[in-house]
Formats: sequence, C-alpha cells, structure tokens
Amino acid sequence: MSTERREPLDRRRVAGTALRLLNEVGLEGLTLRAIARELDVKAPALYWHFKDKQALLDEMATEMFRGMDDGSRLDPADTWQQRLRQANHGLRRALLAHRDGAKVFSGSRFTGIEHAGRMEETLELFTAAGFELAQAVRATSTAFLYTLGFVTEEQGVQPLPGERRAGYDVEERAARMADFPLTARAGSEIFADYDRHFEEGLDIVIAGIGAQYGVR
Repeated sequence: MSTERREPLDRRRVAGTALRLLNEVGLEGLTLRAIARELDVKAPALYWHFKDKQALLDEMATEMFRGMDDGSRLDPADTWQQRLRQANHGLRRALLAHRDGAKVFSGSRFTGIEHAGRMEETLELFTAAGFELAQAVRATSTAFLYTLGFVTEEQGVQPLPGERRAGYDVEERAARMADFPLTARAGSEIFADYDRHFEEGLDIVIAGIGAQYGVR
C-alpha cells in the first residue's frame, strides 16, 4: 500500500487545476469529469466542493482575480483616467492568460470579497475627482464591460497568443468580399493588431465618460 500523502482537495486546488486544463481543452471541453481525471480523483469528489459547473466557474473567476490582484497598493495620486487604464489593462492581461478567459469571467460571481478593497479605493478616487457615486459606478462598469466584450471577441479569433482560428485570414476575407471594398478593407481593422485597437477603444470610452459627466 502506498504511504505517499496526497495533497488535500479544496476549492482553490480544484479551480487552479481547472484553469490549467482550460488552456488545453477550452471552456466547452472543461468538464468536472476531465478535472477529476487531472486530479486523480473520482468525479463525485468534486461535487462536495462545487454543486455544478457554474459554481466552479465562479471560483475560477475568483482565482483569476486573485492572480490579477498582486497585493500592490493603488497609487492615490492617480487620475481617474489613469486608474481606468491601469485596471482595464490588468483585466485584459488576466483574461488573455487563459483560453476562453473572458467567457469564464463573464457572468461569474466572485466567491470572496478580495475585490472589495480595490473597488473601494477606486470609488473613493472617482468621487474625490467630482463623480457622484452612481456616475463612478457607471463609468467603471462601462469600461469593465468594454474590456470583457473586447477580449471575448479577441479570443474568438485568437484563443491564445500566437494561435489563430481558421476562417480569420484577413487577405482571404478581403478576396471573398471584393465586391464590398470598404467592408473588405475593414477586416484588417477588425481582426488584427488587437493591442492597438484595444488602446484606441479604451481611449474612446474614457473620453466619453469625461464628456458625459463633465469631469476632467
């Protein structure tokens, strides 16, 4: 009989294993049975920790946030524009670190309150800058949703950095749409150079927030 001690099975270990497996199989292939095989346990053991797949996705999203929140303090001297850029660049990096990361994050509920401290600091910064609380919430939520939607579409084309799904060749698309010249040329603006496009879009969102609420 083996006397080797097995690492205890807990929610964070299961979620961490699921995130590693996610890069190999994607969200559709991520099943509790596959995770159980990876952990060398029987599938029913996972139901002790997670009642269903959504509960697991909630914990995975929380683990993604924990990885994104490295414990460093936010700079109170930030402008609200700097804070939005910093937060959404960090969010995009965290989502892109995992295949289907944006889909995992979307609609999930954090299982802890680790995010509350950063949220409090950000809302304090925004209200001190002249936003009403409701406006600060709307501004930060709008930027968050922009990033989440952008990365969802980005990962639909490039599931992982350097990996591109079939059917998204810009030149081939342009040839098929030769009768629609503007639409054909738009392909390079839609399906390439995501870093630049994300930055430009975030600038548009931030400029729109400032214009909407009259806060410089």
